[in-house]
This record gives sequence, structure tokens and C-alpha cells, in this order.
Amino acid sequence: MYWILFISIALISWAVSALMEHRFKTYSQESIALTGRQVAEKMLRDNGITDVQVTCTSGHLTDHYDPRTKTVNLSESVYNSANVAAAAVAAHECGHALQHAFAYGPLRMRSALVPVVNFASRWVTWVLLGGILLIHSFPQLLTIGVVLYGLTTLFSFITLPVEINASTRAVAWLETAGITDRQTTPMAASALRSAAYTYVVAALASLGTLIYYVMILVGRRD
Repeated sequence: MYWILFISIALISWAVSALMEHRFKTYSQESIALTGRQVAEKMLRDNGITDVQVTCTSGHLTDHYDPRTKTVNLSESVYNSANVAAAAVAAHECGHALQHAFAYGPLRMRSALVPVVNFASRWVTWVLLGGILLIHSFPQLLTIGVVLYGLTTLFSFITLPVEINASTRAVAWLETAGITDRQTTPMAASALRSAAYTYVVAALASLGTLIYYVMILVGRRD
């Protein structure tokens, strides 16, 4: 039964990722006046944020906002390109900068969990494996593994409102600032919505896996 669930999640994850790639590729053909860098700089400036830098980073879909260094890091294809997809990504990452600047609750919760989740992610696989192997002689180890995995699952779900809110801020600003128009605003929203789906699938997959380990633990006690 469980393997059917895992295969289904894997197929859905693949389909969502393919959809995201397709939409970004399609909307990267729709030109606008500003590059991703210019969009990011304007959005920060329009919102009165002067202590955040926009930088270029290598890789594909490596765009992110780093609250520790206060930098909006855009991949080369986004940083240098003037199209709807690049504008959407740049504005989305600036949405995180706005969340940071205005102390958005879910982002603060997510940031507080980062050190704990980094620790949990480093050890959880080995703890769960050891817990399953030693389930009859040392069941407490599996309990620890379930707790660690539960923290990573919680992190996945807290990430959802953070990402959705950043996209909402991005689309609203793009239209208000005149970066996108009646034709291109829905494209930007569609691109960011497809990216959000990947976070939803990841969170559900994490929850499903957590339930699987909980069932192993409960089954042992029965």
C-alpha cells in the first residue's frame, strides 16, 4: 500500500516540476522592458528598502533571498534577462526581502527553525535507519528519528505561506508598478503558482513519509 503512495507522490512531483519548467520556458519568451536585476532593484526601492543588495549567482533556478547577508541572489538567466519569467522570479525573491523587512510572522518562524532543521536533516536518515534496524532492542532511537523527521515536515509546511505570500506580493507589485500589464500579469502569476505547487507537493510527500515512520513505530508497540 505504501509503495503505491510513494510512487504516486513521485509521479506528481515529476509532473509538477515539468509543468514549472514548461511555464518558465514559455514565459521567458515574453519580453518586457526591465531585466531581472532592474526589476529587483526597483521593487526594493519602491518599498523603501535600501539595505538589501541584488547579486548574481551561478546555476539554474538558484534564485533566493538570504536574510543573513540581506542579499537578493538571482541566477544568471534571471539577473540578465528581460522577460516575464525573470521579472516574476526577481519580484518573488524581493517579496522575501519585504517579509524580512516588515517582520512577516511565518518567515520569522521559518528562520528560527533553520538551525534545528539543518541539524535534523544531517542526521535524520541515519537515525531512522538505525531505529528500524534496532526497533526491537532500542525503539527509542526510532522515536528520536520520527521527532527529527517531524521537524523537517513542520518546516516544509511553514514554508508554504512564506512562498505563497512572497508570490502574492510580487504579482501585486509587478502590476501596480507597470512592469507587467493585463496580458503579462497572469503569466507572471501562472509562473509563480507553478513554482508554489512544488513546495506543496514536497510538504505532502514529507507528511506522507512521516506517517509511514509513525506507523512503523506504532506497529511495533502493538
